[in-house]
Amino acid sequence: MTTAFETQRAALADVVAIPVTPFTEDGGVDGTTYRALLRRLLDGGITTLTPNGNTGEFYALTPEERQRVTEMTVEEAGGRAAILVGVGHDVPTAVASARQAHALGAQMVMVHQPVHPYVSQGGWVDYHRAIAEAVPELGVVPYIRNAQLPGARLAELADACPNVVGVKYAVPDASRFGAFARDAGLDRFVWVAGLAEPYAPSYFSAGATGFTSGLVNVAPAVSLSMLRALRAGDYPAAMKVWERIRRFEELRAANGSANNVTVVKEALAALGLCRRDVRPPSKPLPENERAEVAAIAAGWSI
Repeated sequence: MTTAFETQRAALADVVAIPVTPFTEDGGVDGTTYRALLRRLLDGGITTLTPNGNTGEFYALTPEERQRVTEMTVEEAGGRAAILVGVGHDVPTAVASARQAHALGAQMVMVHQPVHPYVSQGGWVDYHRAIAEAVPELGVVPYIRNAQLPGARLAELADACPNVVGVKYAVPDASRFGAFARDAGLDRFVWVAGLAEPYAPSYFSAGATGFTSGLVNVAPAVSLSMLRALRAGDYPAAMKVWERIRRFEELRAANGSANNVTVVKEALAALGLCRRDVRPPSKPLPENERAEVAAIAAGWSI
């Protein structure tokens, strides 16, 4: 393992923040507000940023917008944070995005789950291998949402591509995660709990050392307090944080996570930090549900 990959591995064993992408009144990407939100995360102690993640509405952005978001993130971070850029879609698009990320100065790419009705296990390996081989200098982090994929397939991928250094595991089953990680190689990868704070305690108990977060956009200190507790092995303290965020995350997860991004942006809007606008197929919260989100956000020490 190279020193560069060790640095990347360390960056994944942390709160892996997924910034929102704010929009202007006319529907474009609001670069000024995005930069301000990034500075707020950095000043709040966040050191790993994932532009073009799902909380950033990756699939609702154009290729040009995704590149701009990456550029702004690298510029604002200025070396204060590791940058893990979300890439995906068809192989040529994902490869082009990964190469852009490298050229812009990112250290890693997160490969979104292939969006295709028919994903074979061997095809999953081929998809990720094509991307990883195109950017051997970058750390590569598969985003796994497929409960049918066995750990042996990840090991096969890493055998061919040593720059596959971490995994964002987002199957909502801690037992399955524990088995998958051990079948792939528990110590071979950095395991990131890809379903954020609600699953972080159970996934840490099975071997994860980092977790993704959308909530961190609203309250960086809350996410970092959970990380400190988990690093210390203090699960009662971690569950105290879990209790504080439970309702917020339940609202995000309701109806098949229909309002996953919407709730985060609503909280930011209540704090006066960005507009609540999201792009289809997401939709802003109805008026009668906004007050609850605002009350939750106001109750945190922000």
